[in-house]
Amino acid sequence: MSFEEDDHVVLHDKHSEFDGEVGTVTQTMESMFGDVTYTISFEDGQESGVPEDALEAAPDDADTDDDADE
Repeated sequence: MSFEEDDHVVLHDKHSEFDGEVGTVTQTMESMFGDVTYTISFEDGQESGVPEDALEAAPDDADTDDDADE
């Protein structure tokens, strides 16, 4: 599954301080080998170079900063 900018995702990376947190895709980058990586923005920072297999779509009821303004 590929993701687009502004999609809400859950990061699964045991080496990241944001493991298990919901964030927002802020940028997608494609390498010269055709692999896509993402920059994910979280409440307390961001993670760059995240591979697609470390992400899953966030549930619709997940708490994000964007939802707090509504």
